[in-house]
Amino acid sequence: MSRPLRIEFQGAWYYVTNRGRHGDEVFVDANDYQVFIDLLRESTTLWNIAVSAYCLMPNQYHLLVQTPDANLSRSMRHINGLYTQRFNRSHDYDGPLFRGRFKSILLEEGDYLIELVKYIHQIPEREGLALKFDGYPWTSHPGYLSRAKKWGWLNKEIILSLISNFRSGKLKFYGQFIQEEVAGKVLRVFEMKKFPAMLGDKSFILWVRKEFYSGKSHRQVPDSAILAPEVDRIKTAVSKEYQVDVDKLIKSRRGVFNEPRGVAIYLTRMLRKDSLERIGREFSMAGYSSVSSAIVRIKQQMAKDRILPGRIEKIKFSIISR
Repeated sequence: MSRPLRIEFQGAWYYVTNRGRHGDEVFVDANDYQVFIDLLRESTTLWNIAVSAYCLMPNQYHLLVQTPDANLSRSMRHINGLYTQRFNRSHDYDGPLFRGRFKSILLEEGDYLIELVKYIHQIPEREGLALKFDGYPWTSHPGYLSRAKKWGWLNKEIILSLISNFRSGKLKFYGQFIQEEVAGKVLRVFEMKKFPAMLGDKSFILWVRKEFYSGKSHRQVPDSAILAPEVDRIKTAVSKEYQVDVDKLIKSRRGVFNEPRGVAIYLTRMLRKDSLERIGREFSMAGYSSVSSAIVRIKQQMAKDRILPGRIEKIKFSIISR
């Protein structure tokens, strides 16, 4: 079974969701909702996670979470597992409650955070659970409007600070902000059949790729390809090392061994795990068998040439560390 991609580091932000197995209800009555909310509150202390927004629906939940200790998987395993035990005991049920592993999206701190707060709080209205989202009882929206101590566990100050730079009047600004439509770039994400692994600007995504690709690349984590370097970056690094034009990596002459081209093809396969057909299109090759032959030839050359393996490692390092 493939595993979802998990990129965990200190201070990381995530949108997290899960739903009932086969679409079944995971919250049947008011007590269920409150049990889950209490678990969230307890987990902020037990696991040192920060919950900035939540919406609980009959068959699913949506969260905005920050993990100062880089422990998303561990804390969510605790929350899902313990809630399942309590639900099963309360409703005389047995077996898994949720549909496998939870889904998550890594978020860049900034605009995406405040848009996700808006998205999560407005879900009940969009899904027809309430005429207006602020009339639905099982979200963290009331906590943003309240100064009561019972909401002290909700990590809302950083969100309010992102909405308004003013020290006073933040609740007023939030009240205005939350009535606005969710940004189109966020709504489009949730219209996709498959969520992206991360949301952020180009510099954030490049940073994540640089820091985490080598540790996450795994055949059982198909989404790890998201972190892989672009083919153009591989081509540029190879052409720089061999001091040849990128065009030389695309063109070939029958019967002439083109080492830079072979290395670029080999690294594309090793770093990106692309299919042979896709690599063939990138390097203007007739079919997957030609790609396979080129990769085999480079491996054979590496076994004979003591210098080539080190050279390839040098290129690989320059690609990943860039």
